[in-house]
Amino acid sequence: MSQQPDTTPDISVVVIVYNDAARLPTAVQSVLDQTLRNVEVIIADDCSTDGSFEVAQQLAARSDRVRAIQLPENSGGCGEPRNQGIAVARGRYVMFLDSDDTLELNACRNMLDAAESTGADLVSGLCLRVHTDSRNGKKVKWYPWLYRETRTFDSVAEIPDLMVFDTLSTNKCYRREFLLDSGLTFPKGIHYEDLLFSAQAYLAASRITLIPNTVYHWNVVEKAAAKSISNRRHEINNFADRVEIHRRIDRVLDEMGQTELKLHKDRKFLKHDLVLYLRDLPFLDDDYRHRFAELARGYIQGFSPEAYEELSPVHRLCAYLLLQEDWKNLTPAIDTLINPRKISSPLAEREGRVYWCEEHLDDPLARKILDVTDLGYHTRPVQRMWLRNQVTSYAENPAGIKVSGAVVNPLGVIPPGAELKAELEFRARRRSLQKFRFPVQSVQHEGETVAWQATVPLAAKFRPLGIVDEVWDVRLYLSVDGVQATSRLTVGQTALEDAGVVRVRPRLGRMTADRLVPHASAKGHLAFRLAQHGTLAQRTTTLVRRNLQSPPATLAKKMARKVVKARKDLHSGPRKIETYHRMIRLLPVRKGTVVFESHLGKQYSDSPRAIYEEMRRRNLPFHVIWSYAGERPTGFPDDVELVRRWSWPYLRALAQAEFWIDNQGFPLKLSKRPETTYIQTWHGSALKRMGFDEPKYRIKPEHEQRAYQEAIDRFDYFVVRGRHDERTLAPAYRITEDRLLRTGYPRNDALVRARDAGTLDPAARELAERLGIRLDRPVVLYAPTFREQNGKVKKFEFPFDVDEFADRFGDRFTLLVRTHYLNNVTLPPSVAGRVVNVSGEPDITPVLLLADALITDYSSVMFDYALLQRPMVFFTYDWEEYVDNSRGTYFDLSQEAPGPVVHTAEDLFGVLEGLDTLASEQEARLKEFVAQYGEYDRGDAAAQIVDRFFGNRGDAR
Repeated sequence: MSQQPDTTPDISVVVIVYNDAARLPTAVQSVLDQTLRNVEVIIADDCSTDGSFEVAQQLAARSDRVRAIQLPENSGGCGEPRNQGIAVARGRYVMFLDSDDTLELNACRNMLDAAESTGADLVSGLCLRVHTDSRNGKKVKWYPWLYRETRTFDSVAEIPDLMVFDTLSTNKCYRREFLLDSGLTFPKGIHYEDLLFSAQAYLAASRITLIPNTVYHWNVVEKAAAKSISNRRHEINNFADRVEIHRRIDRVLDEMGQTELKLHKDRKFLKHDLVLYLRDLPFLDDDYRHRFAELARGYIQGFSPEAYEELSPVHRLCAYLLLQEDWKNLTPAIDTLINPRKISSPLAEREGRVYWCEEHLDDPLARKILDVTDLGYHTRPVQRMWLRNQVTSYAENPAGIKVSGAVVNPLGVIPPGAELKAELEFRARRRSLQKFRFPVQSVQHEGETVAWQATVPLAAKFRPLGIVDEVWDVRLYLSVDGVQATSRLTVGQTALEDAGVVRVRPRLGRMTADRLVPHASAKGHLAFRLAQHGTLAQRTTTLVRRNLQSPPATLAKKMARKVVKARKDLHSGPRKIETYHRMIRLLPVRKGTVVFESHLGKQYSDSPRAIYEEMRRRNLPFHVIWSYAGERPTGFPDDVELVRRWSWPYLRALAQAEFWIDNQGFPLKLSKRPETTYIQTWHGSALKRMGFDEPKYRIKPEHEQRAYQEAIDRFDYFVVRGRHDERTLAPAYRITEDRLLRTGYPRNDALVRARDAGTLDPAARELAERLGIRLDRPVVLYAPTFREQNGKVKKFEFPFDVDEFADRFGDRFTLLVRTHYLNNVTLPPSVAGRVVNVSGEPDITPVLLLADALITDYSSVMFDYALLQRPMVFFTYDWEEYVDNSRGTYFDLSQEAPGPVVHTAEDLFGVLEGLDTLASEQEARLKEFVAQYGEYDRGDAAAQIVDRFFGNRGDAR
């Protein structure tokens, strides 16, 4: 008797549906089209009233791989239909699909392969959010960092971010026996059932596999009239359901003793879940807000203090102010939460610190939470402030609008006697050649705000084109003593619902639009939309929209999208790299062209600057080009040719240059032609291990190591400043002996000259005058390096109390602070004049010249500053941790440092008490240090390089 073939499906896909008859067939077809054929579909209808079940039955009749079931009554959520689907599923694995979404073509095959090869109870893949109503086909990957590569874990505790962030049930494949044995079901009659089910599945799974493949297409309709469950955040029951689901998850975590996972989840609730609802609060009534605050307070007041530690200052203060139901200060804080660059509060300064508001400061906890000093608001001039501009009244008539508002005045940055003027600008959101500006009739200083009022004759003077410029944003340009600050108009609870009587006359005629309707943008700002009120305009718009769906229009849009895609492709990185390499094959070298770059184009500084200025001093006939990064170049000479990094002119300049000179590395993927000479000046001697001496490079795949080596091999010459560099940097980057330039660093020529001259360098004097630094007191520079944690740069924090430092030494010397370029620092107002932040200075050389002493740690600045033969103190408060967590060091700093090595703030202060005698005590050690680590720095490095490569038009190499 022959054996019956096994008809068990590999995977059962449960497709849930409720009143979605139109989209259900597409979802089901995405399963039937899977490259894995042994898949069954179970359609679970939640008692639809629109014929969805009839459609499901028709689909089942057409395919023996489809079954349809219907719940006897509507369950009110997604959970129970999925439960019923699991109950009747026959597959070895189970997946879930919503009727308005689709599976990626290979989803089932990729999921099954991963599950079978790893033995995982649960496999999770990448979800793609597809914005179906987006004009540009917007697609967003759902937490892609989790899915960069295939990984398998024995416990979700190994990867807390997975449980905390990817709470979907639909981008996953579950072993059916695992679901049944674990008793896993979705909660009934409550929203956000995915959160609880996913958490329970993660915690129960004995093995979890993540795959980098896209498996699920989550279709999002932002403009839908009937919002999905996740988009109905303004309904109070919605928030109540979310809180209840989180409470249930907390009980599971508590039962399992997963306190660390709960801490991760609480942080995510504060940073993400809560913020989703806070965004809507300014637009909702007092009753809703009070009920919301009660629900939130009842839940988050039990969070541990550690849950707040990794939050941004604005997140923290929003949570605190919500618990206090302080709507006066919370509403502006929410505005800044939505618009991070915006300053929304008048702020308050107390005892040298800056606080969000003056209320609650008697409470020590509130004082800590409301402290926003580190955000640096107090350091910005008015033209660099994006200020909250609250609409205080709005009225309209057919001729236009009358609007008034209040611009916040933080810390009185706008003085009472300032000359104030303002204009309103209407600007099309889609790119347009048109802008319309209208004068603001009244602008008045009112202490914590600047009040303004304008009557805007839109009907007479606002002339949009029509159709293509439907949405218009509004800005206020406020002139303060001739300096301009820009703001957007925040609407909040301003009544706009019954507005829309302003008449408009587009250039394409009133048949395209005849009204201008105000609304609040996604960021809470006043915006306007062209609308159709009259019969003619409505008919015309209907006709236009119908024609836009016609075959010719569809073809035209398709062609237009192709043009846009081609334009994007033209400016894409791969296309630029390909074209660049074509340039170096086809274009000739431009003799005498030199391309300079410093710190990846971020600065006009360092050794490239020193070489350039030596060439300019000699008036050599070379064509010099400097690269810059960012939107606008700052700090570069006015008379030099500039090209933006990665722009087409930049690529062409590199392709045809005779010389490349930089201190860090031109883009790694750009090859160098043989006729171009690349002089790499580098940017510092090494204490920390570099290049291929770093552990992370030694474990990289062979092809990545090879690509890195090829980029380094572009260097024709590599500048070194001593035998230490020859023993460390040269082998670390595998640079051969013949390519070493033993000239010393050109940037250090100024330091050697200043040491020999014994007088204050003019550049240092100019810096002191510009920053208001007294020259009758010693100047001490604190210049630490950055710290890493888990592969990321840690936020800079002073390892000593900067206020105590200023109080103790502020009347004796001035402290300059310069952080590593990967860090930034904000000083409190309390230390103004005594501690000065010089981190923004593009070139460190004048800073070093000005400093009478240096406090550093492991920074390479020690090697440069030693040339001045001035005292140094090494504050290595975290030496063991630094060595353990970093890439390792080439020598023991505690043994080699040419100055005191201290480990505590009190020891540091004690050494500084004897600053006057420190120089004489350390003189011999400093000379020995320079001889050991910088013997080639003799003050003529730039001259040597220019002589060799450019003195005779660069012929002698």
